[in-house]
Amino acid sequence: MNKGYILAIDQGTTGSTVLVFDHDGIARGKAYREFRQYYPKPGWVEHDAEMIWSVTHQVVEEALNRAEILPEQIVGIGIANQRETTLLWDRQTGKPVHRAIVWQDRRAAGICETLREEGLEATFRAKTGLVCDPYFSGTKVRWLLDNVSGLRERAERGELAFGTIDSWLVHKLTGGRVHVTDVSNASRTLMYNIHSLQWDDELLDLLKVPATMLPEVKPSSSHFGETDPEAFFGARVPVAGIAGDQQAALFGEACHGEGMAKNTYGTGSFLLMNTGTQPVSSQHGLLSTIAWGIGDEPVEYALEGAIFVTGAAVQWLRDELNIIDDAADTERMALSLPGNDNVYFVPALTGLGAPHWDPYARGTLLGVTRGTTKAHIARAVLESIAYQTRDIVEIMVEESGIPLKELRADGGGAVNTFLMQFQADTLGVPVKVPRITETTALGAAYLAGLATGFWKDRAEIDAKWQLAQCYQPGMPEAERAALYRRWHRAVSLSRAWDAPLE
Repeated sequence: MNKGYILAIDQGTTGSTVLVFDHDGIARGKAYREFRQYYPKPGWVEHDAEMIWSVTHQVVEEALNRAEILPEQIVGIGIANQRETTLLWDRQTGKPVHRAIVWQDRRAAGICETLREEGLEATFRAKTGLVCDPYFSGTKVRWLLDNVSGLRERAERGELAFGTIDSWLVHKLTGGRVHVTDVSNASRTLMYNIHSLQWDDELLDLLKVPATMLPEVKPSSSHFGETDPEAFFGARVPVAGIAGDQQAALFGEACHGEGMAKNTYGTGSFLLMNTGTQPVSSQHGLLSTIAWGIGDEPVEYALEGAIFVTGAAVQWLRDELNIIDDAADTERMALSLPGNDNVYFVPALTGLGAPHWDPYARGTLLGVTRGTTKAHIARAVLESIAYQTRDIVEIMVEESGIPLKELRADGGGAVNTFLMQFQADTLGVPVKVPRITETTALGAAYLAGLATGFWKDRAEIDAKWQLAQCYQPGMPEAERAALYRRWHRAVSLSRAWDAPLE
């Protein structure tokens, strides 16, 4: 099947992107729009789910118009979504009962502490591959049911539905007829057993989440439902691909072989390594997660390191500090300096993810002198992204036993030449940027295309990956080691800053 197009929705943390791909994997139309972020309390982050749907719907229309194609020419829809962001809605009315709690939100830290104190961390890790951290969906659901008046009673009566944003978009696209998710998103909830591939009754009991709230789980590349013509401009189109954004990017980077790895430089950064059909258990803070499921094939797994704040720190420079007008300014500013002059920034604006998992760490700027300029701060933010990535790589290589030969990079940060070169220098391996950097959307498109027969198999998809630029490491080893030691010192000083005082 060479005719028609695949539409991919990349529903991210700060905005929605929609691309229309042809059979060659070329984007024929693209549109993007941001939506509002809500910060009701320190460490809390929320989204308006109806706004997400409205913005996404508008962006779909814009992308179709720019591609100059009709909705009925779309043969399949793929969805990649911000993972762990948690939403509850009324099954009868289809209306959210609370703003969505975003993956960055830390309000469930106390619930996680209690679970750890009760000795339950090992149970969750063994079954889900995750750690007890407020990052994940299950503790967010628990917080909503415990703290929002009336929700627990309604949930126990079967009146409420839980979903991550993929579930919400499918709910809206299908006119409310379908409540579903895929294995990759389910594996991020703390409620799904990644070995038995089922919602886990013991975990649900520990989190006090009624099973009636949960969506049906399907392979990432499969038929999820058809669009309601009223929701999709008069056309019935199969929704055929769903994956969490990072798993979608891994698929879009054609990291289909065991040991292949990618890092997506977005609002946060997420480094994933394909570990094949067997999960690798981490003892040092990495996550074992489901990468994807393709039809009836065995699911495949990945090791993942999650860095909460990377691109978000660049946005902080722009929106809160007004140091830059545009993210691209950071490249010019960083390159204007011969070095970092020992100025370091630890971007723990919402705590630290892997390998530290410290929800009480806070952002820390160190080494500031009278001669420190805006350029130093911008450079420190970019360097922090590369250092955090190396933190993940060091553990990933140790635990998987697979040396990293190269890193494939995508996301908005992949266009920053300073960041990519510094990343190669810091890692000591080549960093490869593909010609198409919108790999999250591309991965969602590929999953949908496989399910609809638009693309024959993965070999056809692999052949479409093309290199745009390769950054070779050039920093002397002594300098690389010295910079990294000082980074570790900076991280140690940021730890537990916001923890309750005795």
